[in-house]
Amino acid sequence: MEKIKMTTPLVEMDGDEMTRILWKMIKEDLILPFVDLKTEYYDLGLEHRNETNDQVTVDSANATKKYKVAVKCATITPNAARVKEYDLKEMWKSPNGTIRAILDGTVFRAPIVVKGIEPCVKNWKKPITIARHAYGDVYKGTEMKIPGKGKVELVYTAEDGTQTKELVHEFKDAGIVQGMHNLNGSIASFARSCFNYALDVKQDLWFATKDTISKKYDHTFKDIFQDIFDAEYKEKFDETGITYFYTLIDDAVARVMKSEGGYIWACKNYDGDVMSDMISSAFGSLAMMTSVLVSPDGYYEYEAAHGTVQRHYYKHLKGEETSTNSVATIFAWSGALRKRGELDGNKELMEFAERLEKATIDTIEAGEMTKDLALITTLENPKVLNSEEFIKAIASRLA
Repeated sequence: MEKIKMTTPLVEMDGDEMTRILWKMIKEDLILPFVDLKTEYYDLGLEHRNETNDQVTVDSANATKKYKVAVKCATITPNAARVKEYDLKEMWKSPNGTIRAILDGTVFRAPIVVKGIEPCVKNWKKPITIARHAYGDVYKGTEMKIPGKGKVELVYTAEDGTQTKELVHEFKDAGIVQGMHNLNGSIASFARSCFNYALDVKQDLWFATKDTISKKYDHTFKDIFQDIFDAEYKEKFDETGITYFYTLIDDAVARVMKSEGGYIWACKNYDGDVMSDMISSAFGSLAMMTSVLVSPDGYYEYEAAHGTVQRHYYKHLKGEETSTNSVATIFAWSGALRKRGELDGNKELMEFAERLEKATIDTIEAGEMTKDLALITTLENPKVLNSEEFIKAIASRLA
């Protein structure tokens, strides 16, 4: 069988622990037999990040700007224990955070829906995609404990030295205070990423904040989204037959619970953090979530939504059998290959990505799955496969 040709490379970002093991299996069994794979390879494993003082992460992000499409394996964000375990020079930052900042991107996460893994919300029939703003708010907040009686103010000092003040609170006793910020430019990038992605996947876009209470902060988000939509995207949305609408966050939550799904829900940073976990859990499993970072400049980075599966990796090192779910990592590859094909006008590559996803879903729906899915499936007598057997079962269907 002649392999499918690629004209432009993908940026390939290798990762850590059990997902690194799965990464190699996926390439060898599911991609290389069928595709003449071209990638520009970057090793984002923690040892190599440490050796390069994390320059490799910056290089991989810049390569994504060059080639426009990347696929990333899960990576370790080190804590104190990891610094000791890997003998690190310092506690390196999250690779995802570094890449996100360089690409100025928004993360879109959606569940992979299969028969036999039923959502907890009975009326959810189609995936709900969460678009999370990845800058500012409480994640860049400044906090202070107030020891006793006194006054707290917000003070803005302009370049010319003039000041504007707003009273936060006259404290009569001890308390706490928090200051947070965002940037109009970051909000605008978030908005454009959301509008572009909605057009890309041809789905309605919802956006929600609490502008009735936060009349300046949240209202600014609402205004920037609306201004950009009206000026740049309204006609395109009308032509595509999709809609954009804004609502309050509490109204959005109520609507989501009663909906059938099949849309993108854009959230501010904290809301997106919370709601993406709710959506993934309610649909079945974090190991069954796609994740793509989309830049308003047209860069795409596909990855799994979960971590490096540390516990399974330690079992693997001892020579013990693991049954690790590789679906999200497979879909990272299929998403990147589809987008590469789309940008290059390579129909064969796009069709292969569709077949890879179908073979993966068909395997699970035939009752062959990893242990985590077997524990929650409604299918009778599922066959539990180990990590390698599951990938081989998909490969046989694909062949």
